[in-house]
Parts: sequence; structure tokens; C-alpha cells
Amino acid sequence: MANPESYRPKPGEIPTDPGVYRFRDENGRIIYVGKAKNLRSRLNSYFANPATLLPKTHAMVHHAASVQWTIVGSELEALQLEYTWIKEFTPRYNLAFRDDKTYPYLAVSMGEKFPRVQVMRGERRKGTKYFGPYTAGAIRETMDTLLRVFPVRSCSPGVLRRAERSGRPCLLGYIDKCAAPCVGRISIEDHKALAQDFCDFMSGEAKRFIVDLEKQMAAAVAELDYELAARLRDDIIALRKVFERNAVVLSEDTNVDIFAIEQDELEAAVQVFYVRGGRIKGQRGWVVEKVEDATPAELWERLMQQVYGEEAGQPEAIPRQILVPELPSNHEELAVWLGGLRHGKVSIKVPQRGDKAALMDTVQANARQAMILHKSRRAGDLTIRSLALQELQEALELPMPLLRIECYDISHVQGTNVVASMVVVEDGLSKKSEYRKFAITGDAAIDDTASMHDVITRRFKNYLAEKAERAQQVSVSGEVGAAQPMGADEPGMLPKSKFAYPPNLVVVDGGVPQVNAAARALAELGIDDVAVVGLAKRLEEVWVPGSDFPVILPRSSEGLYLLQRIRDEAHRFAITFHRAKRGKAMTASILDTVPGMGVAKQKNLLAHFGSLKKIRSASLEELAEAKGIGPVLAQAIFDTVNAAGAGAGTVEEAAPAVNMTTGEILD
Repeated sequence: MANPESYRPKPGEIPTDPGVYRFRDENGRIIYVGKAKNLRSRLNSYFANPATLLPKTHAMVHHAASVQWTIVGSELEALQLEYTWIKEFTPRYNLAFRDDKTYPYLAVSMGEKFPRVQVMRGERRKGTKYFGPYTAGAIRETMDTLLRVFPVRSCSPGVLRRAERSGRPCLLGYIDKCAAPCVGRISIEDHKALAQDFCDFMSGEAKRFIVDLEKQMAAAVAELDYELAARLRDDIIALRKVFERNAVVLSEDTNVDIFAIEQDELEAAVQVFYVRGGRIKGQRGWVVEKVEDATPAELWERLMQQVYGEEAGQPEAIPRQILVPELPSNHEELAVWLGGLRHGKVSIKVPQRGDKAALMDTVQANARQAMILHKSRRAGDLTIRSLALQELQEALELPMPLLRIECYDISHVQGTNVVASMVVVEDGLSKKSEYRKFAITGDAAIDDTASMHDVITRRFKNYLAEKAERAQQVSVSGEVGAAQPMGADEPGMLPKSKFAYPPNLVVVDGGVPQVNAAARALAELGIDDVAVVGLAKRLEEVWVPGSDFPVILPRSSEGLYLLQRIRDEAHRFAITFHRAKRGKAMTASILDTVPGMGVAKQKNLLAHFGSLKKIRSASLEELAEAKGIGPVLAQAIFDTVNAAGAGAGTVEEAAPAVNMTTGEILD
């Protein structure tokens, strides 16, 4: 744990301009990003008497090893740069709002040739309009009802291609829930107009469509076309059903997002109601673990940055007005930033009385209930996870908490296609973005111990190389903490690191040989602050380097269960990579080695001759007759297939996939 005085900037070095500052740990990783109207005043507050610091601020400044800053021209520029860096580096001590569940949206892919209506979750795509979020049941019912009136394509790309090839629409086309643009029942332009009508209805223009259908129904009755009138009547009923499903809460011209929050010392639950056209169109919730000591005003600023920053490229998702129980810090600059994203004016207000204040109370009640539900569901998980990490630390007699654990596994088939996996667990949770896989060849593939030594060596050589690169950049750029204008080359501002953050514990799948191989690799690199253990499958024993006896954890131990889950995840990840590599190797052909021979030309050649045996027996003139094969390529093919011998190009029967450490059959 570092002493903040060891990296505190000298008096007078910190400017009094607005800017953005970054705290880094000893490995160069950014652990906190903040902004300030006056950098000197804000940063000096971090180096005050430790007894006066809040607990999480105290932990952050003692975890850090350096501080840097960037001067900007205004508070608005500071807000924009802070958001950019928080999104890029995801610092450990910054607030991170997470959805308490994944909400479905009704999406219309207006960027496609034939726009498609579908239910989507996850990241947003360019050229697609989103409506919601909704509950899972409500969104399916809404979509099914609206397709009756707006029969926009809703099929998958595969179904669309099959219909285009066959000239026959899918089932939805036959039951009139799709206009069938795939077979020309409607033109591309008319189908896009239909999709735009769907979007307009979902955007709050429902009354316009209902009134228009009512006029058409009256005209049909006047002309005694009762069949058409009945169909239009059913369409009107369907649209009214969707339109009236959401309660009217405000005037019809009101588009607003209303936020509320319920928090304690450790966590905060946020709820938002999306009101469009005076009706509640959706609801969403977040839960945040407050690793950063933030005031309520700062909390709202962070929330606005994250929520609406995700809506970049979707200006219609940002309303004209945002209601919160307390104004965010720098709310004026925040409103300007949001207005730039929306391409229009945005106001942030606190409702004082009337319908909006009453609705705010309803949102607050939902936030309170969400907090109660979250705590009841997560209390067990958080307790067990902390207990597991504590048990492991005590059983292995490690001085540092197990903030990061890496696990390695080797997989192969009788010594062929040898691969390894690395999975990462931080704070007891898998971090899949940092998983890595290794292909192992040469002498390192002789046996599992050699493979393990090779993988550990490669991983930590990368760590040392990136660590040295960062240290060199800092030394070249000058003293850490020197103020630089925005846009200048800054010390340590490297691309995201792949291996720069070392684990507290390395777990290997295996017993004494694998553990000793991993420990030897670390010792050869001069790394002595990373613990190594192995988990042997047969008796689930935990082996430590240099020990004649294993560490026996009780079968009911949460620490042992955590190790088992990490080991099994590494095993799964290794097998997945191994099977992919083995499958690719089994489909290899001698034609892959011909210079200038691509996949398309291989297909043409095989289609022309029928088999590799006939290709081998063909003359130069016969080879050149195949589609796309000229004299030069024919000569290359002739030389390659004949030089390889009579057995070239054959594929041996695949041996069963076996993990050589355990004898387990993988397939």
C-alpha cells in the first residue's frame, strides 16, 4: 500500500485551471478519473490528513502510486473528457451503474434494405430505432398487435433469404402479418414508409393513425364495403389497445425522463420512468456499488453521463426535459452537453409541485422497493463471495487480499493441437474481457509441465514488457504529474493493456508437476510477489510449490468451491479453443499450401475434377482448363500436389479428444 506523500506533487506545481485528473496504481492502470473547476484545490484535498478522508477515498489514495492531470479550456470540456476516459478505462474507484436486469427494447432496423421489427437486448446498433424498455411479456404482445396494422418484416435474415430464393413468403406473409417485400408484394420504398409509420406510432403519434383509420372506415361504410370496414374497425381496436395500455400521467405534449434514487452507505438503486406523449412508455433500474465517495449531486452527474452517453447516435432517445430529485453538480454544463447529443435544447429540473412532483414520488417508491429486492437477492451472494476469498487467503497464508486470480489449463489430443487457457476472476467475479488463449508448439508441447512453463513465461514476460514500456514512457515524458494541455502526449497514455495488471494468485489445473513448472517460470522471471497453487482433480487437493503435503480445504469450504468454479471455467475455455483448433486442422488440405490459391479457386478446382486424386493425375493443360486457373497457377498446383507425394491431402481419422492430465474424453 503506497504512501500518498510519496507521489504528492510539489507545492505550486498543480495549476488552478479547470481540468481532468487521473490516479494510477503501481502498474500504471488508471484507478480513478475526476474533473475539477480548480485542479489545485481539488487535488490538494486528496492529500489532506488521512484521518479526515472518507473510507473509500482513503483506500483509493493509498492504492494509487501516481497522479496526473490535463488542463482544458472550460468546465464543459472537462465534463466531456472525463466521460470519455471513464468509458475507455473503466476505473475501479469510479461509480459504475449496472442494470439490475436486461431490459428488452422494440427495435426497427431502418438502416436495412427491408427494415425489420424485432425485440432486442444489449448494445445498440447504428441505424436502428429503439422504443422502450418494456417488460418481456408486454413487448411481445405490443409487437404482435402492431404487426396486424403495420405489417413490417419481422423475420430473420435467413428466412428472408430463403423466401427471396424460393419466391414464396414465409408464414407471416400468408397470414397478413408481413407485407412480404421479399417477394415483391410491396416495393422497397413503400415498405420503408410502412416501417416509418410504425416508428411514428411508437413515438407518440398514435392519435393521427387512429383518426385516419376512422375516416377510412366511415368512407368504406358509405360505399357499402362492409368487409373493408370490419377490417379497419379491428385495426382501430388493435391500435387503441396498444395506445391505452400505458396510463396517461401528464399532458399529451410532455416528453420527459423522471429519475429517483434510494441509497445507503454502500449501494444506490436508481429508477427512471420514460414518459412520452404524456404516457409512461417504459421503466428501467440500476444498482451501483458506491466505491467512490460521491455527494448526491455528483451521483446524479455520473448517472447522466453514463445513461445518456450510451444514447450517442440516438438523439431521439434523449428527451427535452429530465427531472431529478436534486440538481447534478455543474448541471448547466451537463445540459449543454446533453443538448449537443440530442441536437436540441435539454433542461434538467427538480419538480416542486403538481403532477410531475407526484409522479416523482411514485418513481421514488419504485426505487425504494428495488433497493429492498436487490438487498434480499444479493446479500447471500456478496457474503459468500467475500467469505470464499477470505478463506482462501487465510488457508494459503497470503499477506494480500485476493483481488485478482488467474487460472490456467492445458488441453490437447495425444500431444497434438496443444492449447492453453487463462481465465480471470476479480473480486470473486469472472472478468471475461480479460480471458486469454494460447497456442503451444515446438518443445513446449512435449508434455503438460513444459506447456504450463511456456504459458506462464509468455504471460508474465508480456506483463514485464508492458510494465517496462510504461516506466520508460513516464521517464521520457518527464516528472509524473506535469500539467499538459489537452491533446498533448501524456505520460502513460498507452493503449489498453493486455497483461499489465498482475494477479495476486495463479491457479493451475493439476498437481505437483504443474505447480512446480509454474513456480519455476515465475522465479526465472524474477517475480516473487505472485502466489501459485494447483488444484488436483482426483481428490481436489490444493498444492503449493515446495510443499510435500497439500492444503486440504473442507468439502463444504466456500474457498474450495470458488477454486473449483475457476478451474472448471478454465477447463471449459481451453476445451472450446482446442476443439476449434483441432477442427480447423482436420479440414486442412494440400491445396491450402498452393501459393495464390484461395477458397473460391479451391472450390472451382474440386468441382471441375471431383477429387484430389484426379487433380494429382491431371496435366498442366487440364489444370489450366478449370475456372479461374491460369497457366501460372496451374504450374503451382502441379508442382505442389506432386511434390507432396501420393498421400498428400488425405485427412486421418480423428482420434478421440483426451485431456492428458486427467484422461478425460472431451468429445
